[in-house]
Amino acid sequence: MLSHSETRAKTQTICMVLVALVTVVTAMKLAMGLLAPVTLGLIIAIVAAPGMRLLARLGVPRAVSASISLLIVAIITVVLIAGLGPIVMDLIGQLPRIEDEIRWWVIEASRAIRGLESVQFELEQSLAEDGEAMEEAMPGILDALWVAPNFAAQLLTFAGTFFFFTLTQNEIYAYFPGRASSMRQADRAVSHYFVTVTAINAGLGTAVFAAMTIIGLPNPLLWGAAAFILNFVLYLGPVMLLVAFGVAGFTEFNGAYALLPALAYFTLNMTEAQFVTPTLVGQRLQLNPLVVFLAILFGLWIWGPIGGIVSLPVLVWTTAYLAHAPESQPEISKDIAPTQA
Repeated sequence: MLSHSETRAKTQTICMVLVALVTVVTAMKLAMGLLAPVTLGLIIAIVAAPGMRLLARLGVPRAVSASISLLIVAIITVVLIAGLGPIVMDLIGQLPRIEDEIRWWVIEASRAIRGLESVQFELEQSLAEDGEAMEEAMPGILDALWVAPNFAAQLLTFAGTFFFFTLTQNEIYAYFPGRASSMRQADRAVSHYFVTVTAINAGLGTAVFAAMTIIGLPNPLLWGAAAFILNFVLYLGPVMLLVAFGVAGFTEFNGAYALLPALAYFTLNMTEAQFVTPTLVGQRLQLNPLVVFLAILFGLWIWGPIGGIVSLPVLVWTTAYLAHAPESQPEISKDIAPTQA
């Protein structure tokens, strides 16, 4: 049984840990503009490490290979933004049409039920108010000018972190001679995870492109690209895209056929999530689904979309590092080690 002094010391330790935890989380929240792009840059640099090693074996100087990697990342980012931009702008432009579709469905439903004229009027009033509120919520020129410098600063932070980490990764790891091997094992785990998930998401994007082409939804290539990108953000990304497919279905088609795009995507995503990903990723990583879900929620809460993207790679890196850390592999005592006859 613990004495009074031991109990008091233990309570003080727990309180100090809780205060430190709250302080760290608060600092991470307040420093989102700095820490989020830095973390994203580190993750992308770790993913690009195998390519850097290949260029080094080919005799390419490290500064040149780091510049090539940064240029490739920039090109991929521009292509992705250019691909998703038309989808986002098209959905924004379709907002009045979406409101008309919703009003039509409300009117049709109210006609089928007697005595709901007042409900219909209230719903129409609510839709009109929501439309006005949405128009007021759209960013103006001043808002765009305010956001642009912040975005440029974060982009520069990401690029600088990626470039200088890839340039000096060996020197950085040399400062931790006892843990460098564990850190590189964790890097390889993140690279393997990212490559596997990228291949899975590419297959999903291709399947979505084929399905939307058969259904007849406009811009099937862009929808496939959106499925590929948003599937990196587990749980939230597919939900957002499912809503987008629902909206697109009701704006492009009539009747029950309008549900087909969302239903097709839901079927494909469930097949990928329930069978493909557990089979391919689960063989390498044994992560508790609850821990994964909470990590993604924490990342989204603290750093927004960037947090949702980096949370799982950070969890993978931490798990792999702890699994290969020197203290996690206890040495066999010489006193109990078997002796040879």
